[in-house]
Amino acid sequence: MRSFLIYILLLTGLKAFAYAPCNSSVYTLANFKVDSLKTLLAATLANKDNPTDTLTINRINKLAAEFIDINPDSTLYYGKIAVDRSLAIKYKKGIADGMLATGRVYVLKGDYEKAQKNFTGAKLLYTNLKDEAGLGYCYLEVGRMYNNIANYDLSSSYFKQALDIFKRLKNENGIAYSYHNMGMVADNIGKSSFALDNYFKSLSLNIKLHDKLSSASNYNNIGVVMQAMEIFPKSMEYYKRAVKIWQESKNIQGISTAYENMGEILMAQKKYEQAITYLSKSMKLTKDLDDKNGISSLYADLGVCYAYKKQYTAAFNCLDQALKISTTYKIDYNKAYAYTDFATVYNLRKDYQNAYKYALLGTTLANKLGSLAIRAPAALQLSLALGGLKRFEDAYKAQREYDTLKDSLKSDESVQKLTSFNLESNFAEKQRLLAAQHQRQDDLYQQKIQRQGLLSAIFFIIILGMVGILIVYYRAKLKQQKINTILEDKNHQVLQQKANIDEQAHKLNDLNNLKDRLISVLAHDLRAPLSTLRGLFSLLEDDTISHEQFLSMIPQAVKKLEYTSDFLDTLLFWINSQMDNFDSSAKSFPIKEVVSYEISNYHEQALEKGIKLIDDVSDNITVAADPNSVRIVTRNLITNAIKFSRRDDTIKVSAHHQADNYILLSIKDTGVGMSEMQLNKLFKSKVDSGTGTNNESGTGMGLLFCKDLIEKCNGKIWVESVQGSGTEFFFTLPTGTVTEQECTMVS
Repeated sequence: MRSFLIYILLLTGLKAFAYAPCNSSVYTLANFKVDSLKTLLAATLANKDNPTDTLTINRINKLAAEFIDINPDSTLYYGKIAVDRSLAIKYKKGIADGMLATGRVYVLKGDYEKAQKNFTGAKLLYTNLKDEAGLGYCYLEVGRMYNNIANYDLSSSYFKQALDIFKRLKNENGIAYSYHNMGMVADNIGKSSFALDNYFKSLSLNIKLHDKLSSASNYNNIGVVMQAMEIFPKSMEYYKRAVKIWQESKNIQGISTAYENMGEILMAQKKYEQAITYLSKSMKLTKDLDDKNGISSLYADLGVCYAYKKQYTAAFNCLDQALKISTTYKIDYNKAYAYTDFATVYNLRKDYQNAYKYALLGTTLANKLGSLAIRAPAALQLSLALGGLKRFEDAYKAQREYDTLKDSLKSDESVQKLTSFNLESNFAEKQRLLAAQHQRQDDLYQQKIQRQGLLSAIFFIIILGMVGILIVYYRAKLKQQKINTILEDKNHQVLQQKANIDEQAHKLNDLNNLKDRLISVLAHDLRAPLSTLRGLFSLLEDDTISHEQFLSMIPQAVKKLEYTSDFLDTLLFWINSQMDNFDSSAKSFPIKEVVSYEISNYHEQALEKGIKLIDDVSDNITVAADPNSVRIVTRNLITNAIKFSRRDDTIKVSAHHQADNYILLSIKDTGVGMSEMQLNKLFKSKVDSGTGTNNESGTGMGLLFCKDLIEKCNGKIWVESVQGSGTEFFFTLPTGTVTEQECTMVS
């Protein structure tokens, strides 16, 4: 069986041939570990005729693996030597490891046929040897190859098989690497939340294992997700963390990747000169590595930069190179980007016919790949091209698709998970440092106790007789008392430090809850008006509407801006109300002012759904409360009523005096109502908000905010509902008298 297996390997062309290592300037950046291995192997590599033992072959394969991110040609050279010498002594593991290393280089060079042959041979050998760890790492490299050629289903399958193996072996390095690769596939197909989950799992293991290089890769990929969500300053911060580690370890592949990502952020910020500087640095390093995937991606980025600088000849040259390389090496992901970037340049030149052609090619390929990250920009360029061709209805559809895709890439869940992870990782780091400090103190105490015991033993030997024994006993007793005192002090310190940690954890939890509320309110109330305004100005920028049409829309836009500004003011007030030092400014004011203002702002929204919105509040009813708190509560309850009402339903807002010097306000609708189970969940914790009658979404946090604000105004809030017949929310506020000055302040 062994002879037959080696014969098959020889037939597939895997026997090493003479191949000199590359002596480029990149090689001079090799780290100390590489130099040490080369020194160990110098004599063996110089004499090809001497037989090589398995230990030496393992060192050659390790040297090949160390070169993969520094000089891939050297990896290919040493990998082939390892395969050649392993074949000579029939050392199967040496053959498999060498083939795995050379396969990784062929993936970088875009020669997937040779890569597949090497990986297939390695899988057979690892399986034959029952080397599960080797098989797991082989599955990871095969998965990365399929990820490069955008076969995401097959890529995910291999990564999951590898993860199962490493979990069974309890190999934390392998588990971390598997999660990292699964995150990359999820990111490529636009599943940002799942990508972040995997990156965070991988990063947590990296930190635990003190694996700086792998941590850098995860920092970089988390930065990529934040870049897609347009959180540019934070994204740049993560890229800088990654590039610092890569520069310290002289990891050329990593440095090149970080430079490209930093250049893309500068592109998004329209700093094209700075972007070109970073992209050019990355291109030099990537060409030295002969990374076809990276080279085609960088040509595409440079092409867009030159286009925005109106250097169209340079732009088209770069994009031609990007499309040629991605087509030749079947890198469909980059090919789709190249089509989209061609459409971008043609749109800038107002050549809408060519822009439409390339945007359509980009959209078709992106849909085939199933990648949201590519479909979004392709849809945007298609919309612009169709607008330029006066196909306004099709342009509007493409714009709607772009908005939907963009919202998917910026999911609230991803933002929350990202923010939550930052808080948790900071807290975990503090705990780790504190534990290390305690361990150092314990070691010092142990050393001190050992020294004291040694002195006692010496005194016991020197001092003879009963007097000496009594003295030694007395001294030992005193020392024991001192040790007990020290231990008591130490226990007190530990308890105090634990109390401090608990206090910090409580504060972090409060900050995390405040963050969740803030994000939920922003997502709930700002997205719709801002999306409307963005669409209006996009139409103006593209010359899609006439000047007269735009002028007719100005009053409505101004009203939206005024309402959004007012909402931000009240939101800032609510944020302040969550702080420990907040001082509520309650005053007397007519409740009619607040109710009328909010009803007027939501009149148009109700009218669009065919809902009748009724203001049944008298002018002479006054309350003693904080006006901004009452506005937030009234707005939430009115929007909820609209959300769960149907055409021809009615929403009525009313207020009445109660006998106990309180005003009872109610917002009653004839909508879909709620079940008993839904009623029991309200006001207790965050709930899973159902979709409205027009598929409107919600955060599930609004009623918690309302309860918080009403109780701070010394009031109560409750609800009554019958499923299918409607819902009525009630809240009470103390009565008050209004001065002329206070009326002016409220209005």
